[in-house]
Amino acid sequence: MMRKNLVKSALAAGKAQVGTWLSLSSPTAARFMARSGFHWLTLDMEHSSAGWETASQIFGAVADAGNTPLIRVPSISHENAKRALDLGAHGIVFPMCNSVEQAQLAVSACLYPPAGTRSVGGSSHALNFGCKAAEYYQHANEEILIVVQAEHIDAVHCIDEILAVPGIDAVFVGPNDLLASMGKTPQMETDDPEFVEALRRIRVAAVNAGVAPGIHVADAAAAARRLEEGWRFIAISSELGFMNSAASQTVSQLFGNSAGELSRY
Repeated sequence: MMRKNLVKSALAAGKAQVGTWLSLSSPTAARFMARSGFHWLTLDMEHSSAGWETASQIFGAVADAGNTPLIRVPSISHENAKRALDLGAHGIVFPMCNSVEQAQLAVSACLYPPAGTRSVGGSSHALNFGCKAAEYYQHANEEILIVVQAEHIDAVHCIDEILAVPGIDAVFVGPNDLLASMGKTPQMETDDPEFVEALRRIRVAAVNAGVAPGIHVADAAAAARRLEEGWRFIAISSELGFMNSAASQTVSQLFGNSAGELSRY
């Protein structure tokens, strides 16, 4: 029997799902992160050095651990979606989805006909869902998680129309890019009224459309606040962020602000 996408089914049931970003292009790091307790892991191919072969290895490492491998593709295109899904991703995060037409393309590229325009091929997809290819082709449309990013003010202006596109499971806010599109300083958290209102509009539109609202945050405290607000698809930092944070904390505890003291040892 084809493995169920537990993240997709949980979001559809109104449950929160929390994950993190993979930005180091490291299958070894992904193997460890897949056992850390997060519900899902997203390989970031938009802003990392990862190529498709590395992506395939990472998807396999995450899936074999019983976790859910997702990917943020470099851009919204049929080619990116096809390759990501054929290599075994259980879902796709599409960056910069700023129009209804882009949302329709994202959904269509993820689904086999007659629901969409995804072509038939590949091998690792079935392997990562624990089934034969024929079963994958029959049920993939039911299990692939489709996430569009609202990370530009243009998306905010037509967010109701974007999220009305059938097939979208979640909308995900990238705070840095959203602020940059407003002509403001990129950051993960701010009380800027225009930004706060944009987040509210996205979250309300998602709830009204039956789509899970999601957002990227820096740490567990921020995640807890967002969950309380009603966000349900939460990414906390990245494996690189966790590594840097723990390393900096250790050095600070040992030497205070004088990290240069390490050179004595």
